[in-house]
Amino acid sequence: MSHNQAWTTSIATLITMAHTFGYARVSTTDQDAQLQQDALTAAGCYRIFTDTASGALQSRPELEKLLDQLRPGDTLVVWRLDRLGRSIRHLIDQLSEFQDRGIEFRSLQENIDTTTSGGRLVFHIFASLAEFERDLIRERTNAGLAAARARGRTGGRPPLLTKDKLATARKLYDQQDLTVAQIGDILGVSRSTIYRALRREPDFVPSQRRQDTRQKPS
Repeated sequence: MSHNQAWTTSIATLITMAHTFGYARVSTTDQDAQLQQDALTAAGCYRIFTDTASGALQSRPELEKLLDQLRPGDTLVVWRLDRLGRSIRHLIDQLSEFQDRGIEFRSLQENIDTTTSGGRLVFHIFASLAEFERDLIRERTNAGLAAARARGRTGGRPPLLTKDKLATARKLYDQQDLTVAQIGDILGVSRSTIYRALRREPDFVPSQRRQDTRQKPS
């Protein structure tokens, strides 16, 4: 192999080499991210992205940058699970996306590592619990709607979203645990119907949501 060929091979290897990235988040400007950053550095992170924002807020620019850089074979490391997910449903959706993209995940405090059989088992347990939570929401919602129908609604053609359904849709939307399409499935209406109804609410502020087009975790 010539010198130029060896050099080209070395460059190609470096480009395709998997990296370990860290993500840190603090809730306010008064908090210090140094503890998380030190732990992520000790865990071998190639680069660390840090956000300073509330977990309830949609805008996390550093996380968005990190997600754009992740490639198959890379590993994302967080100090603790709540640094990444706003809720268990959001966390599981995020981990499912990583799995679909061939990206590994580690959480230092919970000792979760999806490159190990034990870590994959914990992930599937979380996924099952999240699905159970979604089923409970659906059952409670259907029970509430059935009770509302039992109280009687007469006169004219009923709207696609009754007052009770709209209140439920708003509550589920604000919780940010389900996509708009999933909320529509629970209430028996389309995604566009949910959006149209919510936009008529005077205090409604749309959030930036990822579309959930993946299969449910097995």
